Amino acid sequence: MLSKIAAILLIVIVALAYQAIQPPPPKTCGSPGGPPITGPRIKLRDGRHLAYKEHGVPRQVANKKIVFLHGFASSRHDAVIATNLPQGLLEELGAYIVSFDRPGYGESDPDPNRTVKSLALDVEELADKLGLGSKFYVIGFSMGGQAVWGCLKFIPHSINISYYEGVLTSSLSLKTCWETLLTPVVNYWWGGLPSNLSKEAYNKQPAQDQWTLRVVHYMPWLTYWWLTQKWFPSSSVVQHNPAILSHQDLLVISKSGRKTEHQSQVQQQGVAESIGRDAIIGFGSWDFDPLDLDNPFPDNTGHVHLWQGGDDQLVPPMLQRYIAQNIPWIQYHELPGAGHLFPFFEEVSAAIIKTQLAD
Repeated sequence: MLSKIAAILLIVIVALAYQAIQPPPPKTCGSPGGPPITGPRIKLRDGRHLAYKEHGVPRQVANKKIVFLHGFASSRHDAVIATNLPQGLLEELGAYIVSFDRPGYGESDPDPNRTVKSLALDVEELADKLGLGSKFYVIGFSMGGQAVWGCLKFIPHSINISYYEGVLTSSLSLKTCWETLLTPVVNYWWGGLPSNLSKEAYNKQPAQDQWTLRVVHYMPWLTYWWLTQKWFPSSSVVQHNPAILSHQDLLVISKSGRKTEHQSQVQQQGVAESIGRDAIIGFGSWDFDPLDLDNPFPDNTGHVHLWQGGDDQLVPPMLQRYIAQNIPWIQYHELPGAGHLFPFFEEVSAAIIKTQLAD
């Protein structure tokens, strides 16, 4: 009798545990009971929608066109490379910037099948739908860098990329491409990184972030529960722990607050398909290694820039330096004393834009 009761209790516990780790269905924008659609969107070939926002001169007259990919727990409204520039600079440069909500964020439909490759193809299709022409730039900030690496791998014929302290930029062209990566997040499990170096950088992270990375990489099915449970400390970024920020980052936050009127839209469709899916893609198993990529510009028709803060506590500079040293076609720019949020300084964002568009 006791064994039967124990078995029933075990089944109940397992069922409750399974229910707890299952994320609720996403609240898709525009669906019954879902958040409203407040901005323009395009429809992709698979039926999903991407919400976008335009900055600078009208795209019809612009001679420089840029696609911006936002970072973790952000949205199209957080286009730091467009909103933190000296007034009139985009008009002076004749530049147009379009930022878009990556799948599951803001008002872009979730993509449960999202991969690094699908993100790159989203960028390509967005550019095509908006008629950006045969050449454009792509900038990815922080976690937005995963899409730029994907562009270099899967659509190198049409992209130019730069990497800036978590910000990744690139441009699409049938003949030439330019990329910029801005402090892009590095996956500790990329095979091309020396294990001792990855381990050293990994061990520098707070214990709660080490656990978060383990969960996301080895048990992705547990990610939603881990990011929403209250029993243990989870991601420092999700919990807004200031201990992971540099002195300069804290200064940026104290001045700007890092809160926007659109903050409530970021995860409005659900945690699982926004920050949860983002973390799984960023730190999961990739089907290619960025350090094995071939030079997308063997004829020197384009350049890839990578910008990194020397005091970044979120993205270890030691890994970024190794990547730059072992990918000779990347032009590396390290900013001494800068943290993860350096693009929030007008003069830095201006330098990034001018460097990229000068290629």
